[in-house]
Amino acid sequence: MFFVSNISVLRCAVKQSNKAMGRRKSKRKPPPKRKAIEPLDQQFNCPFCNHEKSCEVKMDRARNTARIQCRVCLEDFQTTTNVLSEPIDVYNDWVDACESAN
Repeated sequence: MFFVSNISVLRCAVKQSNKAMGRRKSKRKPPPKRKAIEPLDQQFNCPFCNHEKSCEVKMDRARNTARIQCRVCLEDFQTTTNVLSEPIDVYNDWVDACESAN
């Protein structure tokens, strides 16, 4: 009896000592950090007078039109838009129209 009880005590001591030991470090990589989404520009450089951020886009979603106008040289451009159009698309249409005219 004495021998059996000592074995059970030793088994409990071994189990507790295994729990106290540290685990190996995980080799799993941390999840990638999410990049902050930057909003698209609303003001652009004028292709005629080259002033920085002097052109502003006004979008009329109800009429499916957009107008971009320079505050310095008062040049303007109007185009049709769709549901997915953004101000950068209107500016690119204006630059493309300027290049095709020249």
